[in-house]
Amino acid sequence: MATVTDTVHVSGIRCERCVGRLAVALRGHEGLEYANANLVGDVTLAWDDEQTTREQILSALSRSGFHETAAERE
Repeated sequence: MATVTDTVHVSGIRCERCVGRLAVALRGHEGLEYANANLVGDVTLAWDDEQTTREQILSALSRSGFHETAAERE
């Protein structure tokens, strides 16, 4: 098993309820080992790359209204 970790920035997170919706969107996603989101829209993910891909995880998020965006840099 090879675990991959990445942090993506997504649109659509504005409150704790949104974070809950994101959790529901990823619940049961095979191969996903960890997901943690904050109110800024940063989502840290860890997954088994033999069972799923970054694209499959982002697709699951997209179906629930969360879309990857470029993180704004100061």
